[in-house]
Formats: sequence, C-alpha cells, structure tokens
Amino acid sequence: MKKLLASTILAAGLYALAGSAQAAECGEVSIAEMNWASAGVAAHVDKFILENGYGCTVTLVTGDTMPTFASMNEKAQPDMAPELWVNAVRTPLDAAIKEGRLIEAAKILSEGGVEGWWIPKFLADANPDIKTVQDALKHPELFPAPEDASKAAVHNCPSGWNCQVSTANLFKAIDAEKLGFQLVDTGSAAGLDGSIANAFAKKTGWLGYYWAPTAILGKYEMTRLSFGVDHDKKEWDACSAVPDCPSPKVNSYPVSDVFTVVTKSFADKAGVAMDYVKARKWDNGTVNKVLAWMDENQGTNEDAAKHFLEEFPDMWTQWVAPDVAEKVKAAL
Repeated sequence: MKKLLASTILAAGLYALAGSAQAAECGEVSIAEMNWASAGVAAHVDKFILENGYGCTVTLVTGDTMPTFASMNEKAQPDMAPELWVNAVRTPLDAAIKEGRLIEAAKILSEGGVEGWWIPKFLADANPDIKTVQDALKHPELFPAPEDASKAAVHNCPSGWNCQVSTANLFKAIDAEKLGFQLVDTGSAAGLDGSIANAFAKKTGWLGYYWAPTAILGKYEMTRLSFGVDHDKKEWDACSAVPDCPSPKVNSYPVSDVFTVVTKSFADKAGVAMDYVKARKWDNGTVNKVLAWMDENQGTNEDAAKHFLEEFPDMWTQWVAPDVAEKVKAAL
C-alpha cells in the first residue's frame, strides 16, 4: 500500500513538474487585439485558452493589419496576430515566411472572409428563381429604393471604404441603372446596417453589398448571390477596384484568406501550445452568431470570447488535448 501511495505521489509530482515545465516553456506571449470585432474576440479566446490551458502569461496589445504585420516582421512583436487578412500583405508575408521570420498557422476563418451582394433569406426562399445578381435585377419591384419606392435600389458599401469603389464599378458593369436600379449611398457602416434592419422589420426586399463574418449576418439571415463568373484577379486589380474605371466588366469579389500568423520565436518557445494555434479555426456562421450575441448584449470582446467558450464546447475542445480542455472548462 505504501509503495502504491508513493507511486501515486511520484506520478502526481511528475505531472505537476511537467505542467510547470510546459508553462515555463510557453512563457510570456503578446497577442494583437485587432480593432474589429471578430479578431478582437479571437484574441480573447486565445488569451483564455493559452493562460488557463497551457499556463502562458498573455498580454494583449492594440493591433491593426498593416502596423501589426510590420511590427511582427521587423521587431518580432507581438508574438501572434490571431486574425490577419493576409491578402493585404501577401507579398511581404510570403517573403517573411520564406526567410524564417514569420509562420502562417491556422486558417482561422475556415471559409475565408467573404464579400458580395446579398438579399434577405426570406426573399430568396419566396423567389427560388433568384440565384444570381442578374436574376435579382430582373425583379426591380422586389427591391424598392428607400426614398422612392417607384425605383429599385442596390445599397452600396460605406463611404470611404474600398468596397464602395468595387460595388460602384460592378453596378456599372452589370447595367443595373438601365434595369431601373439606383445605387444608394448608405453613408456609413451604421447606415448600411440600419437599412438591413429596416428591411427585415418591414419584410421588404433589400439588395446590396455586405461581408462576413459580421454581427448583422448573425442577427439577420441573408443569402449571398453569385455574379455568375469566377473572380478575375487581373481584372479586379486593373479595373474593378479602381475608382471611375471607364469600362468595368462583371466580376466576383475575391475571397480573403484569413490566417493566424505567429513569429518564429513564438513557435520555437510555445511547445504544445503551438499545436493549438495550428488547429484553431471557426466558420463564418459561428462567428456571426457570436458577434450577434455580443451586439445584442452590448458585450466586450472578452465577454463574447467567454460566451463562445461556454456555448460552443463541441468546436473548441477539438482544438486542444482533453486535459487542456478540462483546465479551460474549470476556469470558465
């Protein structure tokens, strides 16, 4: 019995030492908390799991795509950008990966970031013939303009955003004006969101630009329409995304690659925590739901991260070992 007890104590001691070694191995970690909701929530999910599951000491730092990438590339700080939209930095990121400074880990948004023209799902269900933007434009009566119901409307991207340019070019390319449509300037993200909320409240049609993942698409079910063509990057760069392009062609929005990017120094010291960073990904539908909860409850990024961990254990427990999952659950 004494031998059994001694063995048990020894095993517990070794387990504790292993845990301490793991914590020491992970050490201090800095994570960029980007200034948009999905990335901010992801940063807090990482902080909670790395601290409670792996014993890391995590510091969150304010981030944005270009300055965060530049700092990671030049100074190896912060250690991690949980949600980096890499199309904006593709060429220098490829060079940094090739030269061993940065590592592309999980594709955190498994479907990528998506843009396009959308209609309410209730309208798509009632009109199953509408599959493409061109199909929608055959039914101007379904999409009344907010200021003049005798005209139809396509709602544009917020003023000053690059998508305002591409949406205007696509509106021109597809001859929407000749089909009775006007391009409505929504003014701001809040104005665009408000136009969707108003359409659902009144159960009227709506057609326009939006993107995912977002809180609005978690709150209101929308259907993205096809433009009937594949994305042509050459055309996009030369015309679709260029202000006042004289002769735009019909094109599809690009799907944005969205990865977690870490420094080589973090990957070298993180130990098994790096396995989590490589495995962690979620789909846009899940992110939409979490962001909708956050919006409705006026929650912080931290609140939304804990909501995700409490409500979606079937997803995040797949990212970690069972013993790590138990530690995280115990900390909630």
